[in-house]
Amino acid sequence: MALKIAQFLALVLTALALLPAGAHLLELPNKIDLPQDRYFVVQDIYRGWWLLGSILLLAIVANIYLTVKSYRFAASFWLAILAALFLVGSLTIFFIWTYPTNVETNNWTSVPANWAELRTRWEYSHAANAAMIFGAYCSVVLSSLLARG
Repeated sequence: MALKIAQFLALVLTALALLPAGAHLLELPNKIDLPQDRYFVVQDIYRGWWLLGSILLLAIVANIYLTVKSYRFAASFWLAILAALFLVGSLTIFFIWTYPTNVETNNWTSVPANWAELRTRWEYSHAANAAMIFGAYCSVVLSSLLARG
């Protein structure tokens, strides 16, 4: 039963982490070429999205928990590890590229001279995060399907 609970938590929390990442990815084609004034207006919609970071942290913990609970099933175990690593990779991307951009733009409330370069960095770091979290989701689904607990 503990394995089923671990699978459920990992699946749900990873799916929830994918939602905002997917939204960022889908917005990219319509935002990447916006002029400065419009881009900064659009960026204002993300106020409070920092709270969603807790979902990513919970998803990492849930996937680590799944790893522990699926140790008896080799393929499931390694896929659970892969899911956790994808999620940690997403967090790493955030702290290397996204977060410094947020700091440099004061969360998109001040316009530095290199704002267009920062926009590109911010948008594509979110696209990379979406790919990482999608990889995590696929891994946790496969892990759950392969475990026979």
